[in-house]
Amino acid sequence: MALKVLPMWAGANQSHSQLGASCFVQNKKKVHVFSSCRVNLAKCEILRHNNVEKKRLMSLYGTGSSSTDERIDESQITELKGFHKDLYSLPRPLSAVDRDPIGSNGTKVRVAYQGLPGTYSEIAALEAYPMCKTVPCDQIESVFKAVELWLVDKGVLPIENSVGGSIHRNYDLLLRHRLHIVGEVELVVNHYLLGLPGVRKEELTHVLSDPQALEQCEITLNKLGIVKVSTEDTAGAAQIVALDGIRETGAIATLQAAEIYGLDIVAQTIQDDSDNVTRFLILAREPIIPRIDKPHKTSIVFTLKEGPGVLFKALAVFAHRDINISKIDSRPQRNRPLRIVDDSNKGSPMYFDYLFYIDFEATMADPRAQLALTHLKEFATFLRVLGSYPIYKVL
Repeated sequence: MALKVLPMWAGANQSHSQLGASCFVQNKKKVHVFSSCRVNLAKCEILRHNNVEKKRLMSLYGTGSSSTDERIDESQITELKGFHKDLYSLPRPLSAVDRDPIGSNGTKVRVAYQGLPGTYSEIAALEAYPMCKTVPCDQIESVFKAVELWLVDKGVLPIENSVGGSIHRNYDLLLRHRLHIVGEVELVVNHYLLGLPGVRKEELTHVLSDPQALEQCEITLNKLGIVKVSTEDTAGAAQIVALDGIRETGAIATLQAAEIYGLDIVAQTIQDDSDNVTRFLILAREPIIPRIDKPHKTSIVFTLKEGPGVLFKALAVFAHRDINISKIDSRPQRNRPLRIVDDSNKGSPMYFDYLFYIDFEATMADPRAQLALTHLKEFATFLRVLGSYPIYKVL
């Protein structure tokens, strides 16, 4: 299987048929367009860790019965749609000869994210690894595949927003794939209203952006009487505005997107809530070795047996050991959403069968955390550790 990579950059004065030229001039700046290339995934050389090291790491990560785990994974596999069609340069797969040590600032790290350059996910990747090489992908699932196939080292996944709440689709992908959470980033979101050079906000009749951004700026857009149009991501909206050249159309995107696509900032910080923060997860093929010298967070997912007070008992295993739970969320199981419960009345009641996602503040190297999960297995029918990683701190 081969992935075709097409040119990424496009100018405001070019038609779609002109894309693919070697370069173009926009606002008196020459922007190079990379030629297309193909990457043969069959040639990916996957490094295998020492069996002893794997056993040592896996001993820290409990799992439920393999049959339950496999049933969840197999039932939720979907077809990969492919990497971003405008991906300007897909890095060659890693090999044994170029696994150099990674610097503390992210040197040599290749990080995949969903969307075009200038989107919030790319900013989160650069926050985690300031010197990294960012790799855009068409879809969130393509980010997972890029990491799994050794095309990149890490992936960035938005997981929750202080205004919109949890991104449940991405929780499903965490369960569907076998990647590990190795870090987190909390990014303050500032939305900018962008337009073509010289455009005033009173001229705008339509605005493009992803659904979450449009929702978070609803009050401002309603005051302006602007029609909202959904797109895949914020940076993609900015690119469309630059390409189409329609003065009446604007985009909600980042400051970086305005610089990349040559747009003017028509209005800034237009979100309805000033305290708008998105939490991103950093994903990798292997878990990091847990440490006890700095605050850590551990994310798990589990299902429970049927019975009165069973959720209370599950949460109590952490309270009894003075472990703080920072987040709890639930999702109906996709492969078996309903559970039949027999009782003395006529008929058999049916309830949703839930997956519970929990973040608790302890490292897997802490004996308290290990005892808590051992205790939790007494009530859980399935348990998986998604990752144990340092808690994000704003410097």
